[in-house]
Amino acid sequence: MTRVTGKPAGALRVLAVDDEKPALDELVYLLRARAEIGEIHAAGDATSALRVLRAHPVDAVFLDINMPGLDGMELAGILSEFANSPAVVFVTAHDDRAIAAFDLGAVDYLLKPLREARLAEAVRRIAASRSAPHRPAADERADPSEVIPVELGGVTTLVPRSSVSWVEADGDYARLHTSAGSHLVRIPLSALEARWHDAGFLRVHRSYLVALRLVTGLRTIGSGTVVCLRAEGDAQAVELPVSRRQVRELKQRLVHRPRQHWGNQ
Repeated sequence: MTRVTGKPAGALRVLAVDDEKPALDELVYLLRARAEIGEIHAAGDATSALRVLRAHPVDAVFLDINMPGLDGMELAGILSEFANSPAVVFVTAHDDRAIAAFDLGAVDYLLKPLREARLAEAVRRIAASRSAPHRPAADERADPSEVIPVELGGVTTLVPRSSVSWVEADGDYARLHTSAGSHLVRIPLSALEARWHDAGFLRVHRSYLVALRLVTGLRTIGSGTVVCLRAEGDAQAVELPVSRRQVRELKQRLVHRPRQHWGNQ
């Protein structure tokens, strides 16, 4: 275990955890260079990390995923049960665990080799998460700042939910159609339906979830109904089918939810 001090009071207290010593030393070195970081503790495995946490409360844990014994995901799950749980930032060479990481409530997901600019952004997010007021769980599900991690070419991009116009089912995946283009994510449409129902989205068909703020009307085609969505950024105006059993709920949501509120989702 390593402890580094010498920063002003009020600076962030952090714990770095990685079973590979060169990677751990580099992470500690980069953290030490940040003016916002005060105490820095280091551990080479999850068991040692828990011992550190019992002795030294910290604001954030920078955590590798693949470690012997208890891995980083399992440790993050334990940390989430703490009464005053620290923010978690994953630092890993693997780009295929981002969805699981954010589902655990991670503040950020950094890929090795670590870049100073991304570390600076993670530190900024930690500081923001500490200053954010506590809200009930229901409000957290409807948080307009929610993001979806999208992996492309080894880079994880955070797509704001507020930029999503509609979502299309693609097997066990979902394709987000946003104001900046489309993205395929490893999240089933049913999961997004449950998470976003109270945030201005409605599943209108087994294959489609739409942002109500963009609905301009309904149209009957033959014996069916389509919902019309206006264009937004790179997301073009579209007409999507509405299943018969969803027509009534869609009409109710459009009538009873004031349009001026939708834009705040």
